[in-house]
Amino acid sequence: MSRATDWNRVIDSGAEADITLLLEGTYPYVSGGVSSWVHQIVTGFPRFRFSLVFLGGSPENYGEIRYPLPSNVVHLERHYLMESWQRTAIQPRRGRAQVFSRVRDLHAAFREQPREMPRQVTEELLQMLGRRGRLSREDFLFSEQAWSMITDHYQRFCTDPSFVDYFWTVRTMHAPLFLLSEIADGLPPSRMLHSVSTGYAGMLGALAHHRRHRPLLLTEHGIYTKERKIDLSQADWIQDPREAFGGTLEDDVGYIRRLWIRFFEGLGRLAYDAAEVIVSLYQGNRQRQITDGADPERCRIVPNGIDLERFLAVRQRQRIPPRPVLALVGRVVPIKDIKTFIRAMRSVCNALPEAEGWIVGPEDEDPEYVEECRNLVVSLGLQERVRFLGFRRMEEILPEIGLLVLTSISEALPLVLLEGFAAGVPALATDVGACRELIEGSNEEDRQLGRAGAVVPIANPDQTAAAAIGLLSDPQRWQACREAGIRRVERYYTQSRMFREYRKLYRHCLEKDTPRRRRA
Repeated sequence: MSRATDWNRVIDSGAEADITLLLEGTYPYVSGGVSSWVHQIVTGFPRFRFSLVFLGGSPENYGEIRYPLPSNVVHLERHYLMESWQRTAIQPRRGRAQVFSRVRDLHAAFREQPREMPRQVTEELLQMLGRRGRLSREDFLFSEQAWSMITDHYQRFCTDPSFVDYFWTVRTMHAPLFLLSEIADGLPPSRMLHSVSTGYAGMLGALAHHRRHRPLLLTEHGIYTKERKIDLSQADWIQDPREAFGGTLEDDVGYIRRLWIRFFEGLGRLAYDAAEVIVSLYQGNRQRQITDGADPERCRIVPNGIDLERFLAVRQRQRIPPRPVLALVGRVVPIKDIKTFIRAMRSVCNALPEAEGWIVGPEDEDPEYVEECRNLVVSLGLQERVRFLGFRRMEEILPEIGLLVLTSISEALPLVLLEGFAAGVPALATDVGACRELIEGSNEEDRQLGRAGAVVPIANPDQTAAAAIGLLSDPQRWQACREAGIRRVERYYTQSRMFREYRKLYRHCLEKDTPRRRRA
């Protein structure tokens, strides 16, 4: 058993799994849309045995398990990427010159042909990573050859002034890959792999696919590389010589940020190449995957689906006409742009004195941002009108509100909007991801069902407030939006439809005894 997995196993029944789920920063330790979807999948396929592999940054960012694990979960292990390599004892060494010469060639190939990598190049990289006698963790961290390669690349490519920042960036981004190598070698037996993102989880899937000869299914709710670009543009732990982001991200950021962006793009390409099938939630994200290097023939669209029976009972408890309560349901993090919601509530409360704003979601991911949001509430005099409720069950929240609000700067196909529609709650959302097609319809037939709310620009409190006031002040319009949302979710976004599509995908992958050979 690998030293990376033995002490991190939380559940280990010894039974062989049918499907190993690779989960980065989500289920079962984090609540939210993707986690809810994973729980939906695991409970929806009781005849399949699931193994769960959770990847997190540092253990202090995660608490206890947030979901009751079904009986068909036969294995759960957890790993923390940012701390594993720091425990490695310092071992000065020369390193193998021929290995690092090949690593330089592989880096050059990735730099020069990012979307047209020959298959043998990616296979060689995945096979050599973390292997003693090839590219070991100790050689990467402590060898003269590694130092020589890093200093050479800094002198040739880096345009930022600080070598210290460059050195620790390279070390921090690459070191977790060696833990992933150990995890891949130590995974318990299963018949297939299913990664719920690219990034480090997708990289683990690619490693395990090539080493364990098991098919890989990849599902992306949001596009990981796009979301990381947004995160990196706002990250204050990167000290850029340029801090203005007025144009495109690639143009305006410094070399260190671009290095992180290219790194995650590279991980994404490895996952796309290894995956038997690549799933997105809607056409816009499928096209983004193809643009980022995914094979169009392996890309599928499977929208999220809702358990209509579960929300029918919620709908029957709904207040009509509704109270003027606006709820933003989501993690309290910058990508959800909670501050725009709070600023919009100032105008909403001026027009509708009885209005309330509820912020419903976990607050443990970014405590500093949470504090900024709470301070903003105070500075706007909204202490009696805007409430932070933490994580709550949707069945508890939906009967009490009149409008679901998403002010996110990035989304895919938000499960929360579908849950709201099923419960009879209209939506107000920014024009990101699939939000417009959920609210207005994805095609002519869908649009005939009517609008289920309103779409507003990103980071615009005034238009957000105006749209909310318009919906809550017009009972006939609110009722029409309610009925349109119910019709849309019942026709296009049912759980049974989603399960039917995933059953086909799982059967397709489970029938693959060896990885499909593709042209280099």
